[in-house]
Amino acid sequence: MSPSDVNRDVEDLLKFHGVPKREVYLDAENSGPVFPEALEVMRMAYLGGGRGHPSITHRIGWETYETLFTSSQTVADAMHCVPEELVYTHSGTEANNLAITGLAQASKERKKIIVSAIEHLSVMFPAERLEEQGYRVVKIPVDDEGFVDTDTLSRETDEDTLLVSIAPLNHEIGVMQDIHAIVDTVKDKDEGVMVHFDACDAFCRTRLELENSGIDMASFSSHKIFGPKGVGVLYVRDGTELEPIIRGQLSTQKLWAGVENIPGIVGFAKAVEMMQKNGDEYLSHMTALRDRLTDGILGEIEGTLLNGPMGERRAPDNVNISFLNCEGEAMTVEMSLKGVYVSSGSACTSRVLEPSHVLLAIRRKYEEAHGSILMKTTPFLTDDDIEYVLTCFPEAARRIRSLSPFTGV
Repeated sequence: MSPSDVNRDVEDLLKFHGVPKREVYLDAENSGPVFPEALEVMRMAYLGGGRGHPSITHRIGWETYETLFTSSQTVADAMHCVPEELVYTHSGTEANNLAITGLAQASKERKKIIVSAIEHLSVMFPAERLEEQGYRVVKIPVDDEGFVDTDTLSRETDEDTLLVSIAPLNHEIGVMQDIHAIVDTVKDKDEGVMVHFDACDAFCRTRLELENSGIDMASFSSHKIFGPKGVGVLYVRDGTELEPIIRGQLSTQKLWAGVENIPGIVGFAKAVEMMQKNGDEYLSHMTALRDRLTDGILGEIEGTLLNGPMGERRAPDNVNISFLNCEGEAMTVEMSLKGVYVSSGSACTSRVLEPSHVLLAIRRKYEEAHGSILMKTTPFLTDDDIEYVLTCFPEAARRIRSLSPFTGV
C-alpha cells in the first residue's frame, strides 16, 4: 500500500467518523493543547526577534541571540541551573538519546548501563543499542506499583557502571520515584557514576531543583507542559563530558548541530512561565479531575484495574486503567466516536500493538496490559468534561465486551 493509498483511507475514515457534537481531549501524553499565551509569543517571535539565526553577525542575528538567551534564562531559573548547562534538541527523545549515546561515546572505560524496567523507549532503545556494542545493560525491577527496587540498584551499581538512567515520574503509570533515594543510592556507591533523569513528565509536576541535586543530566520536553512540540532540552551539569551524536553546522551550542528552533523555544519558555506562575492552581485542578475520573471508572465499571499507585505517589494528571476483556485499540476507536480522545497503554508501544513493557514489568497479565487505557488531565478541562467522559465509558465497555470472545465480566 502506497502513502497516497493510506492518505485516501484516512480521508475516508475521517468522513465516516465526522465531528462529534462534544469533544474531550485526554491524550496529552502523546500531544496536546498549547497555552494561548505561548502561541502568541511564538507568533511575535516569527515576526520579530526570533526570526533570524542566533549565530549570524548582523542586527537580526543579534536580536535572535538575545531572544534565545532571555528564554534560556527563564527555563534555567525554573530548573535551578544556568543557561550554559542547557542543550536544546527538538524533542525529549532526542535529549534522551544524546544523554545515553553521547556519554558512552565520550567514555571508554566503564561498560555498564543501568535503567529501570519501566523506562521510556527513548531510553531503552539507545541503551539496548549500546548492548550490541559491548556494553552490559541492567534493567532494575520494580514492584507491583512501579517503584524501583533500590536494593537491587545498590547491588548493581559498581566500578564498571557508567550511567544510571531512571525517570522520576513514569510517563505511562504515573509512579513518582524517590529522587533523592535514587541519587543517594548511586552516589554513595560510586560518585563517578553518572545519573540521568528522563524528567519530561516530571517537570513542573514535581519539585526538581537541579543545582546541588547530584543529577548529572536530565531531559525535558516542551509539549509535556503545554508548550509547542519541536523543543526538547538536555540539562548537562557543568563538567560532564559528552560527544555530539549528530554532525553538521554548529549554531550556538556544541552538542547539537543545526539552527535552534527559536520561536519554539520562546513558546516553551512562556509555558514554563505559565506553569511557574499558576502551578499550584493547575496541579490542584488536574489532581481533582484525575481522582474523579479514576473513582468514576473503577466505581461504575466492573472488571477495571488501576495501573500504578494512588494518591500523592502518583502524577497529578495520570489515569491508566485496564478494562478486562476489552481490546485497548478498540476502546480508543469506540470512545473517539463519542468525541473522547484517549490512547491505548503506552503511546509508543501501541504503534506496534505489543503489550506495554511497563505494564508487564508491574506484573500485569498480557490480556490486562492489552486492555489498558491511558488518559491525562490538563488545566484546560472542566468538571463537566469529566462527567461527560464518565457517561461514555460504561456503554463503550459493554459494546466491546459484547463482541469479545472472552467472558467473565
